[in-house]
Amino acid sequence: MKVLIVSLLVCAMMALTTAAEAEPGQKIEPLVQEGKSHIVKRSSSCPRGWTRYNGRCFLYIPKAMTWSNAERNCQSLGGNLASVHNIHEYHEIQSLIVKTSYEHKAAWIGGSNAQQKNIWLWSDSSRFTYVNWCRGEPNNFFGSQNCIQMNYGGRKCWDDAKCTVRRPFVCSKKIR
Repeated sequence: MKVLIVSLLVCAMMALTTAAEAEPGQKIEPLVQEGKSHIVKRSSSCPRGWTRYNGRCFLYIPKAMTWSNAERNCQSLGGNLASVHNIHEYHEIQSLIVKTSYEHKAAWIGGSNAQQKNIWLWSDSSRFTYVNWCRGEPNNFFGSQNCIQMNYGGRKCWDDAKCTVRRPFVCSKKIR
């Protein structure tokens, strides 16, 4: 009897969680209907708490982590550390950080050259065409700076930093 009650409670919690994640006015399709399995369709918007910009969703996470742990955290949320493709995106990400932290905090984004020196790649596999390096960067100080932090120094630009430093970070994912 206890197992039955616990099972019913778990099912009720799953149904309520799905309903709570829905956008206002969004119809939630049942997971199972007439013996057939269905995938719940989501609208083309960002999950609650994420910010939509230019076809992607962004989320600033103020908890400081190493670059690799931050990337794994973003992957667990269905994305990657944010790639940046133009100055407008960079300013949007900066404003997202300011809205949450009330300052231009240094934060991890998804750039790394850990695979090969002088070859910078985005963790989401997008093309690395835009850069916003601070003067004299990247400098690979002491030969161990392979990850990009943004909002560095007075100019709030990019710096190559040691990947084991703990920083807050910005995740992004494409809108489906």
